[in-house]
Amino acid sequence: MQKPAIQTNHILEDVRYEIRGELAQRAVQMERQGYEIISLNIGNPGLFGYRTPETMRLAMIENLGQSEAYCHQKGIFPAREAVVMQQQDRGVMDVTADDVFMGNGVSECIDFVLRALFNSGDEMLVPSPDYPLWSAAVALNYGTPVYYNCRPENAFQPDPDEIRHLISPRTRGIVLINPNNPTGAVYPRDLLEEIVRIAEQHQIIVFADEIYDQMLYGDIEHVPLATLVQDTLCATFNGLSKIYRACGYRVGWVSFSGDRENATDYLHAVELLASLRLCANVPGQWAVQTALGGFQSIRELTNPGGRLYESRNAVIEGVRQSKYLQLHAPDGAMYAFPRVDTDLIPGFQDQQFALELLEKRHVLIAPGSSFNVPYSDHFRITTLPDAREMEVVFERMEEVLDLLAP
Repeated sequence: MQKPAIQTNHILEDVRYEIRGELAQRAVQMERQGYEIISLNIGNPGLFGYRTPETMRLAMIENLGQSEAYCHQKGIFPAREAVVMQQQDRGVMDVTADDVFMGNGVSECIDFVLRALFNSGDEMLVPSPDYPLWSAAVALNYGTPVYYNCRPENAFQPDPDEIRHLISPRTRGIVLINPNNPTGAVYPRDLLEEIVRIAEQHQIIVFADEIYDQMLYGDIEHVPLATLVQDTLCATFNGLSKIYRACGYRVGWVSFSGDRENATDYLHAVELLASLRLCANVPGQWAVQTALGGFQSIRELTNPGGRLYESRNAVIEGVRQSKYLQLHAPDGAMYAFPRVDTDLIPGFQDQQFALELLEKRHVLIAPGSSFNVPYSDHFRITTLPDAREMEVVFERMEEVLDLLAP
């Protein structure tokens, strides 16, 4: 007698994370067969030789003896106080250590702040394209993602009028990813001010994903949303993974500012959920104070001559030399989101291209449709490889695009 299949939770039908989906699994199979894969699907600095600053490693090692017990559910005090000091340096003066929650990466923080917020059918405004964890976390917590478009023809900037029209009585908050993943767009102050005014008018929470806040190129300015939000609640997310190249430490945080007086029950609910998981990884938290208060080595990487700066330039140049590709140059983060000219390759599909590129030229990318967009002519790559490897990547891309062209 055949056993019945174990059923899965139906809510997973609305969850996508193709960055580590079938293409990535196929890449692992190919590596086991002996192929060398250039993996551009994930922003994982350690994979490309970027090291966590030595001072952070030493801070963690020196405090291992204090890391064997559970800590407070919000995190160790020195880490939370370091986040407060950073926020105050940026002009956010109303944050205390009690307003900061440490998590096992930003991913965990996103999960418990949404779980504390949503009832079934509640809505969250999410950018399109988005980092798909946000859409997934909304769906997993019984919310509904409602997408506001950041269109390629508008340099991937949001449209405040569209945001205004999408707000409904069920809207609980708006997510802004700035600098943006996957596009690298950075939002100007006047645009952010207008979006904040809309959020305050409708009393929805502003969720500011600012994990790439110091990864900027040229004279681009990043404006922390918490400096603009006064009359509603603002939740700012950050961590050690990107700016400090410490993905494996799994240390992220969320800090609350703005109108907390009317959010007392909600913040108690967030603390309840933080308590249920006991605490975040303790050893990694000891690196936070050193990271935020010490020398900011990311600037050596993003300034002219720095590795990230030169890799970004190699991406821009690779697109410029291509017959098929177009690009809004990223102003921040560690990604680029090129478009394929469908006039030259009619019927182009990002999934097919990604598979062909992996199978024939051993380069792994993320199809643009993975980021909750209504089009299939883009793809995302990380800019972490060095400039020479980027040149190789674009040579291989051009070969595959030549095969797809009529």
